[in-house]
Amino acid sequence: MRSVNMLQAKTTLSRLVEAIELGEEREIVIARNGRPVARLVPVDTQQPGPRLGVAKGLFEVPEDIDAHNEEVARLFSGVAP
Repeated sequence: MRSVNMLQAKTTLSRLVEAIELGEEREIVIARNGRPVARLVPVDTQQPGPRLGVAKGLFEVPEDIDAHNEEVARLFSGVAP
């Protein structure tokens, strides 16, 4: 882990970013007045896997799934029966 002061970070930002991109540095700490205040780290570029249909075939939706819609709406609206 490399540490640089604010002035050095401002003047060499493109080089610091390049070092992160190339994997030369895993993390660079930026300090102000000797105190760490920020971290320069790579963005997680791993794409999430497919999500649509992950539960397909794991359960069956009953034909009467909408049978109680009025009752459910009444319960959510707070209207007494």
